Amino acid sequence: MINKKGNLIVISAPSGAGKTSLVKALIETIPNLYVSISHTTRPKRPYEKDGADYHFVDRSQFLALVEDGKFLEYANVFENYYGTSRDWVESQLSEGKDIILEIDWQGAEQVRKLIATAITIFVLPPSYETLETRLCERGDADEEVTVRMREAKDELSHYREYDFLVINDDFNTALQELNNIIRVMRHGYTQQSHFYDGFVGQMLDDAAKIK
Repeated sequence: MINKKGNLIVISAPSGAGKTSLVKALIETIPNLYVSISHTTRPKRPYEKDGADYHFVDRSQFLALVEDGKFLEYANVFENYYGTSRDWVESQLSEGKDIILEIDWQGAEQVRKLIATAITIFVLPPSYETLETRLCERGDADEEVTVRMREAKDELSHYREYDFLVINDDFNTALQELNNIIRVMRHGYTQQSHFYDGFVGQMLDDAAKIK
């Protein structure tokens, strides 16, 4: 019997919308759901672990991987490169694991071109003012808040490109909405056509043998 492949789930949001916290809670509540670990040229912070938080590489190593076509998507964000390993994602999906990519709209656009069945979700803040408040409350410097608010305006302008939109006003409500989307899409024909075509095809073959 043909096994189901995993689903690729892209989740994007402006900084401060709560995407990372929601994704962390998702993988704790939904079995067989994993987050892709990105490659980055950003310096490692003291509390971070290579291979757990990111795969830390220098700029020349990253660009070599780009040249070799090793990334499913990549982008330059705040003067640092971030990229998703194509080989790793494809191997995980083939094993039936659902994979989340936490990437921006540029990365989502690249993924759509390569994997048409990817499920894309955009997390919205309840208001622009709330977004700024959250950035200030988490301790970002004033200059950084200004930059991120400018980037947020650009990010928000791409919301129509996504399959699903979730407003993160109440955390538990937003988490439940994301949970529902992922669980339902595990049974989507577009995402699992190879499985259902084989499954139903076998039944039709069996039915044809009955006289």
